[in-house]
Amino acid sequence: MRGLAEQKAAIAAEPINGERAELWRRLNRLEPTRPLVWINEICWNEMDYEDELTLVTTDPWARGQELGLRRMLYQWRHLPGDMVVDDYMSSPHVAHSTGFGISEKAYIVRTDETSGTVSRQFHPQLVEPGDIEKIRMPEVTYDADATQDSYERMCGIYGDILPVRVVGRKNWWFAPWDLLIRWWGVEDAMMDLAVRPDMVHKAMARLVDAYMCELDQIIELDMLTLNNDNTRIGSGGYGYIDELPEPTADYGPARTQDMWGCATAQIFSEVSPEMHWEFALQYEAKWLERWGLTYYGCCEPLDLKVEILRRVPNLRKLSMSAWIDAERAVANVGTDYVMSRKPNPAVFATDEWQPDVARRELIEFLEVAEGCRVELILKDISTVRYDPERLWDWEGIAMEVAGA
Repeated sequence: MRGLAEQKAAIAAEPINGERAELWRRLNRLEPTRPLVWINEICWNEMDYEDELTLVTTDPWARGQELGLRRMLYQWRHLPGDMVVDDYMSSPHVAHSTGFGISEKAYIVRTDETSGTVSRQFHPQLVEPGDIEKIRMPEVTYDADATQDSYERMCGIYGDILPVRVVGRKNWWFAPWDLLIRWWGVEDAMMDLAVRPDMVHKAMARLVDAYMCELDQIIELDMLTLNNDNTRIGSGGYGYIDELPEPTADYGPARTQDMWGCATAQIFSEVSPEMHWEFALQYEAKWLERWGLTYYGCCEPLDLKVEILRRVPNLRKLSMSAWIDAERAVANVGTDYVMSRKPNPAVFATDEWQPDVARRELIEFLEVAEGCRVELILKDISTVRYDPERLWDWEGIAMEVAGA
């Protein structure tokens, strides 16, 4: 573990990290810059190469540490894009939440036992209006002793190599509809937008209240940490920006108004803009307004929904999935927001790797989006057909096409 940390320290000292961080700041300020590239949500079960990802520790806590370091080093070596490595080790707060009162019940089908990517058939638990009461307000507790124990253990291992910082909650995946469809069932939930709209409104309002309850407790416990750094924001890239306060060396408690927030309603891909506002965005806006700057979207195509998203005054970045009409998206967004473009990861799933197809897809979008503020965020990579070099190749192609 110390050897891995020493490798991280050497990487963190390289000037390229500062240069890339400044590029992210410029992009997030909506200044002209080349498209920036980042890869995440990697199918790590298929990526091992010459035992670079093979763990040698046995203690569960140590294995978690080792896994994080090995993946970071692997990505830096093989597919960094515009990755930035920080110059410290993070020791997260230890906290517990009682959750929202409902656990997913689903029938799961796997095609690869080593993969976390599965198909689900959900068992509905929100069937009648009275079931909405099953959604509970969470209770959050902070475990100071466990937090201190982990911090001291990390200091003992890494302290003379890299500083160790206790960090709190830096990002928050706010996607209430991701939960509702798991509890409701996808088809039933979509039908009830028209058949039982009052029930949908009540469920959404209660779930957002539950999220707010959890956030308020996190704030009261001083467990937020600034995310204007190499923290992932929403489903996009890094949060570097000088319009929000810079993280301090002691990483003390933060306020939401000094941080990035996000929201998404992925299941609303085929829902009209009007219904998207009525059943999702008007509720999500109550969450988004609490943050300094915000990011919206994930896999849902938003090229037809830019006008309703303009109602969010602190919005800075919009997800542009593989299923948008690029010309329409560019016409509607212009340079008003960062376009967080999501190339289609299906390119890696073919029997034969076709780098020319990957190149063409990138070029076609960037030609249409010339003059826009663009980040290329490759994510949702379910498979590379156990050929890691496909992903390495894509990174090289993307950086070349982006003009790096």
